[in-house]
Amino acid sequence: MEKLISREKEIALLNKFMMSNRPEFIAVYGRRRVGKTFLIRQHFQDQFDFYVTGIIGGTFENELEAFNMALKRYGHQGTKATTWMQAFGVLGDLLKQKSEYQQRRCIVFIDELPCFETRNSGFIRALDHFWNSQGAWIDNMMLIVCGSATSWMIRNVINNRGGLHNRVTHEIHLKPFTLYQTEQFFAEQGSNWDRLSILQIYMAMGGVPYYLGLVDTEYSAAENIDKLFFEENAEMRNEYSRLFQSLYRHPEKYMDIVKLLAGHKQGLTRKEIANQLRIPNNGHLGDMLDDLQYCDFVRLYNNGMKVNTGIYQLMDFYTLFYHQFARRRITDRHYWRNTIGTPGQNTWYGLAFERVCMSHIQQIIYALRLDYIHTEFYSWRSKESTPRVQIDIIIDRADGIVTICEVKYSKTEYTLSKDEYEKIMNRVATFIQETKCKKGTQTILITTKGMKPSGYSEISKRTVTLDDLFVEVPE
Repeated sequence: MEKLISREKEIALLNKFMMSNRPEFIAVYGRRRVGKTFLIRQHFQDQFDFYVTGIIGGTFENELEAFNMALKRYGHQGTKATTWMQAFGVLGDLLKQKSEYQQRRCIVFIDELPCFETRNSGFIRALDHFWNSQGAWIDNMMLIVCGSATSWMIRNVINNRGGLHNRVTHEIHLKPFTLYQTEQFFAEQGSNWDRLSILQIYMAMGGVPYYLGLVDTEYSAAENIDKLFFEENAEMRNEYSRLFQSLYRHPEKYMDIVKLLAGHKQGLTRKEIANQLRIPNNGHLGDMLDDLQYCDFVRLYNNGMKVNTGIYQLMDFYTLFYHQFARRRITDRHYWRNTIGTPGQNTWYGLAFERVCMSHIQQIIYALRLDYIHTEFYSWRSKESTPRVQIDIIIDRADGIVTICEVKYSKTEYTLSKDEYEKIMNRVATFIQETKCKKGTQTILITTKGMKPSGYSEISKRTVTLDDLFVEVPE
């Protein structure tokens, strides 16, 4: 059986919940392909007292039939349920019988939970009635519900305002792998790739375990990108529409927002998104943006430490790469290898590396030995300068210093030129002028292989390298 890799924190939580002396209702959520089902099934070795999975795109009849078949498989010998209230009533009776003679936990796993809630089906009402009237009264009960439609899980289960309000005892948000976990994943596959190769693949597809499992490390990173994105019927190119259809019931509007943000590196405010898409700037747009955040596609940052200056920025590596390259339906099967070193590819590497650093901010803070003091981090976009200035990572420290991070991707040691030195100094000066910053400022460089000594390298007293990003930060 395939090994569970780099999920030690989640395993520890599941073990802790198993040992509690009370009924547990656990919600596991996260984007498609991140390994939610694999985590639960592997950890419990499929030793469930009841297990059922929803059918993506299924009708009420499909979903209820799947549930009835599972009830029969686990011991029900009566007639089929015709409503969700009946189905959960049967489940409650089955579990009560099991709990009376077994000493271990009574484990119930309902996978792809959002699929069961078809239009006017009453599934959620039946689930909350089951939990409140039966499940929560079985001392050794452990109900685990799981779903890729993360926003639905949060709204309808975790933050439910009806009968399930405050009934979830624990939640686990399963996130994509970090660079450290990705390296562990490839090592388990017997890979001897260096860290730059791992970074290049990570920048194209992120730390989604299923995607990483498609990589053949006997070939180079560039060869894998060609195979997965640019060959005929390439799997990662066709994944895009499936991804959004599995997460949202009306995916087109979400895809419009993602496409828009993919074309704006610095991000857009909610008002700017509404104006460019020509849609109302109302609560529905706010809900969609929240949904994209829940699924780890988009991040919202305040422009500096100011409130009500939110800027939405696309952070998902796969969707960024897809919109930059794969959606163009390029016919060259060796496109990525044939464009190595071109301005287009180099510019993309620079942008993607900035996103990698933003998603590994805790590793950067740890490398700078700032984890022992209070810090706040944010991004900043100028409002007055021409051209506009963007600083992607600013660390505001409690010791009276603001650390401004400059991110540079390079396949070798980075050489800071006079022109780039002057640009950095201008960005820092603009930041101080516009924010009226009274703290001291410190500039540090984040790059892959470090910085080559030069007449301008003194601008960064400390350099954070790729090796610093491949670190597991202590809790």
